Amino acid sequence: MCGFVGYVENGEKKEDLIKSMADVIKHRGPDDEGIYLDNDIAIAFRRLSIIDLSNGHQPMYNEDNTMVITFNGEIYNFKELREDLEKKGHVFSNNSDTQVILHGYEEYGKEITKKLRGMYAFVIWDIKNKKLFGARDCFGIKPFYYYNENGVFIFGSEIKSFLPHPKFKKEINRKALKTYLTFQYSALEETFFEGVYRLNPGHQFEYQNGKLEITEYNEITFSEEKKKFEETVDLIHNTVTNSIDYHRISDVEVGAFLSSGVDSSYVVSYAKPDRTFTVGFNFNNFDETVYAKELSEMLGITNTSKIISGDEFFDSLEHVQYYSDEPHANLSAVPLYHLAKLARKDVKVVLSGEGADELFGGYQTYHRTNFYNAFQKLPLSLRVKLKKMALKMPDIKGKNFLINEGTPVEEGYIGQAFVFSDEAANDVLKEEYKTDISYKDITKPIFEKVKNENDIIKMQYLDMKLWLPNDILLKADKMTMASSLELRVPFLDKEVFKMASTLPKEYKVKGKDTTKYALRKSAEKIVPHEWSQREKIGFMVPFKYWLKEEKYYSKVKEVFESEYAAKFFETDKIMKLLNDYYEGKAMTHRKVYTIYSFLIWYKKYFIDIK
Repeated sequence: MCGFVGYVENGEKKEDLIKSMADVIKHRGPDDEGIYLDNDIAIAFRRLSIIDLSNGHQPMYNEDNTMVITFNGEIYNFKELREDLEKKGHVFSNNSDTQVILHGYEEYGKEITKKLRGMYAFVIWDIKNKKLFGARDCFGIKPFYYYNENGVFIFGSEIKSFLPHPKFKKEINRKALKTYLTFQYSALEETFFEGVYRLNPGHQFEYQNGKLEITEYNEITFSEEKKKFEETVDLIHNTVTNSIDYHRISDVEVGAFLSSGVDSSYVVSYAKPDRTFTVGFNFNNFDETVYAKELSEMLGITNTSKIISGDEFFDSLEHVQYYSDEPHANLSAVPLYHLAKLARKDVKVVLSGEGADELFGGYQTYHRTNFYNAFQKLPLSLRVKLKKMALKMPDIKGKNFLINEGTPVEEGYIGQAFVFSDEAANDVLKEEYKTDISYKDITKPIFEKVKNENDIIKMQYLDMKLWLPNDILLKADKMTMASSLELRVPFLDKEVFKMASTLPKEYKVKGKDTTKYALRKSAEKIVPHEWSQREKIGFMVPFKYWLKEEKYYSKVKEVFESEYAAKFFETDKIMKLLNDYYEGKAMTHRKVYTIYSFLIWYKKYFIDIK
């Protein structure tokens, strides 16, 4: 796990400039650094040594020094690819997976990305033809950003590394704020920094003679297949454990994150690492450390845990927003930041359970009860009428059901967080930050690609395009890399997805409240029943309780009433959100945290960093 930054620009390249850009992301790779310079490009690399510790220096060259690569990630099938390339005459100078990508590009060209099994973001510079080729992995596990303005093409693992470049113009993207308030993360392809874009997962690019061409090399597709349930359970177990085997390949010790849920418990029960790591909070239903320690003891594994206090939570918010690059309002990013710091004291690599919910149907939003299925058989016109009636009803049991289930998935579903409606977001924003962009403008093109699929697939597909890369995987990468820790996610493997994409919906959700049904049954082969069947609770954070305390309320109040907050928001309206919650009048704490996170981010990047 590493980080890189570079730029293509006419004129003299200065080593001190590219080095200063790389130093900004030293946390991604404290073990080594490297620079490549010529008349057209400057590339810098920061390395966290995991595989081939003594020979993995980057940037790395091919045999005749006509191509150079810098790469962030891990290729798990590099040994198989290397054997194939050696048979074709390629000569390797070290045992790293990086060189496999480079020789693979020489042999297969752009098709190399279809052969890679792993997590990655990389660029290859063709020195003779002055052509830059780059790619990002299928799921978006590793980040990749680019800026193509003012006569310079800048690319890298983190946006903050662009800041030292004199041609990078740091401006806030005014279009991004409204949609962020709805999704809780930056949902547009253009980031919060004007002119900075993400390379989407499963995409690759070529940059030559000032022209940028981006293409998609991997599309996520679902195709349900009917198999016997027992056969499916065995197939899941064999595929998942095979992936875990690949993800354990390392020249340093590999630990694991462990919660109380089935996903991390499955990984840990099979991998049996020497160490597991867990954090929690001293509130009822917010502490998973007890369950993690109990399972670790049953497996003979050392578990290290930490209880995070309210002061620690609030004191770390600035760090969380800084390392995130863009404002991020998923509360779980904070405990993940502390969890990574805890683990890094003992290991360089950890396994984790991200991705299982999206692949195997783990979210309660995917669940459809028998009553729902019966309700769906009513004519749409009748369901719409019932929804309109419900909107006028007082807050009684069944109201939300009629509203939600009277709305087609394509109309109301945006993922696992829906903080502000379009109208509510515009209501609190100053005029220059209001936009006509609706959340449906973002979700509609995605839903269109799966319009003939069932509702569960539609929701899975949307989550894999938006929620997974822009929320779950972003915080996973940025919070672990902040502590120079490599995170590996065995469920997010191309072979695991290939298998999971064929599961029928009844193998994903079943009965009154069972999610990930087939995966849970598979996990039971090695995971104690209590852990395999425990309901998903996520990384619960007691922010709503802390916000009722005077000292934390005052912290938020001070920011909400600041001069910089008034640049973006109507002060009286955001203060009403805060006071209504503090006084027990409304459950607005998620809205408060979303605004608060943005303002902390803005202060860090546009006031504190000049």
